[in-house]
Amino acid sequence: MTIIGLLVIGIVAGFLARLLVPGRDPMGFVATVVLGIVGAFVGGFLAKALFNDDSVGWFGATVGAVILLLIWNAVVVNRRRGVKGFGRRAMS
Repeated sequence: MTIIGLLVIGIVAGFLARLLVPGRDPMGFVATVVLGIVGAFVGGFLAKALFNDDSVGWFGATVGAVILLLIWNAVVVNRRRGVKGFGRRAMS
């Protein structure tokens, strides 16, 4: 039951993160699920580090997925588009 629960949290958190972060994300279904699952781990780490709390829940998983998606957009997607910096266009 844990694996099924992890997949459900990954699906929901990944799709919520993609809805909350503006812009186009060239991700498929599997990448969205992985984003949500890894986001749950990031959210759990942040909850433990900041609040000394072991439970993450939907909110923590979504926050972790949003953080990962922002990093993904800043590093990978902008590099493909030729944008330098964090969303800024290079001045000529």
